[in-house]
Amino acid sequence: MVDKNSPLPIYYQLEEEIKQLIKTEQLKPGELLPSEREYAEKHHISRMTVRQAINNLAAEGLLFRQKGKGTFVAEQKFEQNLQGLTSFSEDMRARGLKPSSRLVSFEEIVADEKLAANLAVEVGASIFKIERIRMADQAPLAVETIYTSKKIAGNMTRDDFAPSFYDYIESTLGFTIKHANQEIESALANEKEIEHLQLNPGDPVLLIERLTYLSNDEPFEYVKSAYRADKYKFKLQMPR
Repeated sequence: MVDKNSPLPIYYQLEEEIKQLIKTEQLKPGELLPSEREYAEKHHISRMTVRQAINNLAAEGLLFRQKGKGTFVAEQKFEQNLQGLTSFSEDMRARGLKPSSRLVSFEEIVADEKLAANLAVEVGASIFKIERIRMADQAPLAVETIYTSKKIAGNMTRDDFAPSFYDYIESTLGFTIKHANQEIESALANEKEIEHLQLNPGDPVLLIERLTYLSNDEPFEYVKSAYRADKYKFKLQMPR
């Protein structure tokens, strides 16, 4: 309950109350919140104070509004720590979710200058291009395009790397994955991402480019991914 004698601002106390209800699943994703008037009457506070708390929680992505319908609890985002290199499958299993993929395409292509430079192969070399939808509990989270050289992947087929490409590289081929360089930026979803990720025009995505290396510092994977920005966030601890 809100304590008007507390040094903490009333709007902050209300935010923490709602956060706790979400954390303990007393308020579930998709559930309609009480109105501003109901909160104001319950705590004997102004609707402006309630509105400030609701706005702050919406800005954090915990709540969302629908015009004419009210304020709802948002689906909570998947949080990935950027301090360690894990595969999508490993990350989802660690959360108690079932990872899966839907293959969009698997083909051999010719490396252009950028792909050749990233994968340390000759321009014109044959490489694999793999496009797939990454899912958790059957919900689409990302569109992923993997480029890998034939000198690493060998005679890989479309069935070899399901469900985890990293598992295929390490367990089947016997390589050791060492580290990766990754870049992240925001963008609006394109037509392909809207279709595969069940988005609306104008929805945001997180674009990720990753170049991953083996233990001998040879690059084996160049990946371009688009993650649903409403479902995913990245966390980084930065010690001084």
